[in-house]
Amino acid sequence: MHKKFINQENLKWWVLFTVIVGTFLGRLDQTIVNLALPKIISDFGITVSSAGWIATAYILANAVFVPVWGKLGDVYGQKRIYIIGFSLFIVGSMLAGIAWNLSSMIVFRVIQAIAGSADYPTAMAIIAYTFKPGKERAQALGIWSSSFAAASVFGPLLGGPLIDNFGWRSVFLINLPIGILGLLLAMTFVREGGRRFKEHDFDWWGAITLGVALSSFVLVLDKGLEWGWLSVNSFIAYGATLIFGYVFVRIEQGHHDAIIDLKFFKNTLFVNVLANNFFVFMTMMGSVFLIPIFAQTYLGYDATQTGYLFIPMAFMIVLAAPLGGRLTGKVEPRWVIMASTLVAGIGLFMFSALDPRSSALAIIVPLSVMAFGMGFGMAQRTNIIASAVPQNEIGAASSVLALARNIAGAFGIAVFGTILQNVTNSKVLEIAQYSLINSSKIVDQKIGTSLIILKAQVAAYDYVFVISAIVAILSALGAYWIKVEHVSTETVHVE
Repeated sequence: MHKKFINQENLKWWVLFTVIVGTFLGRLDQTIVNLALPKIISDFGITVSSAGWIATAYILANAVFVPVWGKLGDVYGQKRIYIIGFSLFIVGSMLAGIAWNLSSMIVFRVIQAIAGSADYPTAMAIIAYTFKPGKERAQALGIWSSSFAAASVFGPLLGGPLIDNFGWRSVFLINLPIGILGLLLAMTFVREGGRRFKEHDFDWWGAITLGVALSSFVLVLDKGLEWGWLSVNSFIAYGATLIFGYVFVRIEQGHHDAIIDLKFFKNTLFVNVLANNFFVFMTMMGSVFLIPIFAQTYLGYDATQTGYLFIPMAFMIVLAAPLGGRLTGKVEPRWVIMASTLVAGIGLFMFSALDPRSSALAIIVPLSVMAFGMGFGMAQRTNIIASAVPQNEIGAASSVLALARNIAGAFGIAVFGTILQNVTNSKVLEIAQYSLINSSKIVDQKIGTSLIILKAQVAAYDYVFVISAIVAILSALGAYWIKVEHVSTETVHVE
């Protein structure tokens, strides 16, 4: 296409739509596959514990390869890496759709995860190169960010009917037509930008040591509760994380073109935004993952009904993200981030009122409040990260942001899952100590015991939501130190 046509206003939005398709598809796949696990377990004749490795393998591979793809995009060109990742994702989806046993499924899910991890850093860099810094870029990043939430909600809504009518393989094979559409859009509209024409060797040793360190860390976060945090397996993972993490840092300090530029972490603005982003996602992922469990266990909802509860959440994020982006240049970013994080914390605190008599609104309203807060600050955080580093390192910087989000989610689930279990055990003993079942009948004894456990579990959920709200509110106060001195408004040329 002619360069003049490339710079037309409408083409920018076609580029944005293109990367939204890719991001939506990748995140949709993450959420939709969990619904298919019961059918996969039945077809393959495997245990629930074994099936857990289908999800764990995906999480590990996705976390490990995000920084690798980010760096490859900066070195060899974002469009090229984006298309390679997208193409590999289509192949991985097709293979997963024809998987014949657990081993083949795990291998094919790893391929999907490796490919899917290319999307975030390259898509963010493509948007940054396509839209002008400042308000325009922030608005585009806000709209793009909202696709994450939309995918997480529509996954369960679309997955149920697909699985019920066409079988579990359909959740993978549906990626083929949508993926091919996204690939054609990328080849047509996306233009290369920000490529670093360097002849230096890629930092493979850095990538390998970082991969081992991240794999060990994410693995113990995912399996620690099952293994026991003080078990031999957990200590092996801790040791591998520390040793390979140390080796990685030493390699990066001496590498001329490191996979993660450690100078990022000398940038106070970058570190403060990253920290705020980490704690916000930790509280959101670590507590909200409990909502479907609560709704189905204590309120009697089925999976489809539970999915409906999350629809308003998706709309609130889709609404809030571009609104927050519009404030760029009008309101200092730290105040927007502070207010948005505070609202998210209030939403989390509202969950502490849940009990087995709660209505659907008792879940929908807090979810909506929390989602609005989350969405309102998304564009500001992402835009600051894109503006705080050199233009040719946006891919690497955005991969660090994505990595922080992934680890924050795994860390939050591990921490709040452990808190829930420990508080439940403690509350059972506490409540039992002051309870008296005034009957010798076995039936009454069982009912009384069940009520004690129920009360303890509900109290534990309340405790988790209060803790998560406190962490979010403290993160809001910490946003005061996110001080943006100057954000460039120079035009970004798309080549």
